[in-house]
Amino acid sequence: MKFTDGYWQDRAGYSVLRPRDVRAITASDAAMTVLAPTAVIRERGNTLNQPAVTVTYSSPAPDVIRVRIEHWAGGVPRRPEFAVAEDPSSHVEVEVDAEAGVLTSGGLSVRVPRGPGWLAEFVADGRVLTSSGAKAIGIVTTDSGEHHVHEQLALAVDEHVYGLGERFTPFVRNGQVVDVWNADGGTSSEQAYKNVPFYLSDRGYGVFVAHPEHVSFEVASEVVSRTQFSVPGQTLEYYLVNGPTPKDVLRRYTALTGRPPQVPAWSFGLWLSTSFTTDYDEATVTSFIEGMAERDIPLSVFHFDCFWMREFRWCDFEWDPEVFPEPEAMLARLKARGLRICVWINPYIAQASPLFAEAAAQGFLVRRADGSVWQWDMWQAGMGLVDFTNPGAVAWYQGKLRGLLDMGVDAFKTDFGERVPTDVVWHDGSDPQRMHNYYAQAYNAAVFDLLREERGEGEAVVFARSATAGGQQFPVHWGGDCFSTFEAMAETLRGGLSLGLSGFGYWSHDIGGFEGTPDPEVFKRWVAFGLLSSHSRLHGSSSYRVPWAFDEEAVDVLRAFTELKMSLMPYLGGTARQASEDGLPMARAMLLEHPDDPTAAFLDRQYHLGESLLVAPVFSADGQVRYYVPEGEWTSLLSGAVVAGPRWVTEQHDALSLPLLVRPDTVLPMGARTDRPDYDWADGVVLRLYRLRDGHRSQVVVPGDGSGGADAVFTVERTGDVVTVTAAHAPGDWSVQVAGDGTTAVPATGAASVQLRL
Repeated sequence: MKFTDGYWQDRAGYSVLRPRDVRAITASDAAMTVLAPTAVIRERGNTLNQPAVTVTYSSPAPDVIRVRIEHWAGGVPRRPEFAVAEDPSSHVEVEVDAEAGVLTSGGLSVRVPRGPGWLAEFVADGRVLTSSGAKAIGIVTTDSGEHHVHEQLALAVDEHVYGLGERFTPFVRNGQVVDVWNADGGTSSEQAYKNVPFYLSDRGYGVFVAHPEHVSFEVASEVVSRTQFSVPGQTLEYYLVNGPTPKDVLRRYTALTGRPPQVPAWSFGLWLSTSFTTDYDEATVTSFIEGMAERDIPLSVFHFDCFWMREFRWCDFEWDPEVFPEPEAMLARLKARGLRICVWINPYIAQASPLFAEAAAQGFLVRRADGSVWQWDMWQAGMGLVDFTNPGAVAWYQGKLRGLLDMGVDAFKTDFGERVPTDVVWHDGSDPQRMHNYYAQAYNAAVFDLLREERGEGEAVVFARSATAGGQQFPVHWGGDCFSTFEAMAETLRGGLSLGLSGFGYWSHDIGGFEGTPDPEVFKRWVAFGLLSSHSRLHGSSSYRVPWAFDEEAVDVLRAFTELKMSLMPYLGGTARQASEDGLPMARAMLLEHPDDPTAAFLDRQYHLGESLLVAPVFSADGQVRYYVPEGEWTSLLSGAVVAGPRWVTEQHDALSLPLLVRPDTVLPMGARTDRPDYDWADGVVLRLYRLRDGHRSQVVVPGDGSGGADAVFTVERTGDVVTVTAAHAPGDWSVQVAGDGTTAVPATGAASVQLRL
């Protein structure tokens, strides 16, 4: 939200108070509080009739500073609030003298000088990361009586801002106006399904604005040398998170707001959907599944989209008897084929469903101020909205889903959750403005918690569209409704990379695009991209996404990249563990892995899949792709060709190929199976050595999550021309191979160590 008319004047209709004098700084064991009048105090009389701003600095965890800006502090607390984890070991040091006040947490400090003016500098390792300077803080009152608080943090020359959720606009946020307000806007506008009031700067810090309501960001767009953020009301609270690297920022931010749990190994396999408005019944479903099997395409999950239920009755959680007369028997037949089952749900109850009257009578639907149920006709006729602030409503909703789990369903696609009204009353008295974004959190938590309770830790997974800060705790999320074009494929990738820089570890998208029918070239290129994402789903709106609907080459492409992903599970399983333990995304923007390469700051058409793989999807029908190779000698995983950087490369790739490079000095564990994701990843694993430098020493952990066994741990060392690999908890069968030189794998069956000469 903009408050100024150019730099010098406030906008007409806006009155802005700003701190202009640091009059008092007080310290306690855990905080530093600054009293800053909005005029310079020259004599005692100036303290009368003079508004003041109170700014309090504290710390919930080392290297994180909480900033609370208040005008009037007597307001009623507003729910909900984002849950922020406090580190009980956190300790701050506060020093206040005649010159300034300084609060230090870990390696991060904030310094506020006394006297006329306003300045708060955030310092780490002797370097100012950012600062709040003159005119940065504003207490705003409009002519209509509305109140807002804003802060502006300085941007340095060549500083870039990222994140703020899954956004499809240009990757670097500088110059943009971003409204954190969940909306069902597709992937082709400034609106977003997953709005997160957190941004990451490549200068070595992040900022989390701890407000679930509408937060407005002006990133170098109101004051071009600052990032402004504002909220309605009299109080603004934010956290400044230290790095120094972008990975460090994400680790600390996700320690505050939550990290994604492990998801089941089967979820990394290929998901196939009925699509949305297509005609289907059990015969159609069976034909798809048999068609995949006949073509030797590994399939892990089958998804039933909306019309598994009766029309006009979503959601009543009952199978349409005309289309699926024996759902339990059908599910049993599908599961006998080794498939997992996902079904579509949303948090809305149509008036035609008997559940509407049931939920309304018990107070489980959101109501208006006059006590009537809030309803509208968009999406489902007369639909109401489940009130997840009501514990009874949560238990009721979960009870309906539990019946589906008992029937054989394994996962839920938790669609929607963005169109949440603000002219309503919530059961627990939550603020309607705050609940608009936070509703996605409550909705997905209710479903994910049920799955965890029923299936066990590590076996819960949803396919969610909406989210806000902390939503990474309820994976997986997918990118929403995109068109079936190369342009939409590129905007989808931008959104996923942005979400990963906002704390989310897993991410997926509709392979081939959702709206429309992709031409065969779009479909095949999107298949390669989709199978090199953390989760992979074939889904569309009005047309099927089985590969033989496009051409025979599409069948070959889907088979090849599905098998490739299955063989990568030892590596992907370890990368998924990093998401859970460190908060790092599986699909990583290049700047995460190459923070010191200035070119990486702008790259949004390629990414890292984990630490070691570079993926550059092909966005053209003719197969030409231009991508950037960072420093070093990188090896194509598919062809073995070596590409040296740093430089831009232009290549031609057929549909069965794309730039997929292995980072130099990498030990890449490759699995022995290509038919499913949930196998013993360590049994038969091949450790491929890619351009190991002399003196290399690394530890490769192959998780046991694929089959529930213990981790296999390999220590790899190179001394001169000799590489020694030592195994702990060694699998029965494993081997080592020098990649790219045509050598065969050196078997180490039953051995604790093996040596080979380069």
